[in-house]
Amino acid sequence: MPTIARGFTLRRKILLAVMALLLALVGWLHYTGAAGTRGLASEDMDWNDDGTVTGTEMLQAFTSVVVTRTREGARECDAYAWRGGGQSIRVDCRTSFQKDGD
Repeated sequence: MPTIARGFTLRRKILLAVMALLLALVGWLHYTGAAGTRGLASEDMDWNDDGTVTGTEMLQAFTSVVVTRTREGARECDAYAWRGGGQSIRVDCRTSFQKDGD
């Protein structure tokens, strides 16, 4: 009768730890307001307005740029700023209409 191995192997434990750390990192980035975790399209990550989105700018969306969402009535705004300094990059606003009773 074959014996059944109990527990995880070292390789699986390491993989589980790495996956848990990555999940915690994404949660922390979302909690701190990182722009890359807020559903921002890659075309909108042109932080220096030169017309092209580079890999560095995409990385900055997760590490250096924060977004603050505000809502005033039907107007919703996303304010993008540099992390730490708070220097504004841009503000995107849109108006949303809801049906009566919502």
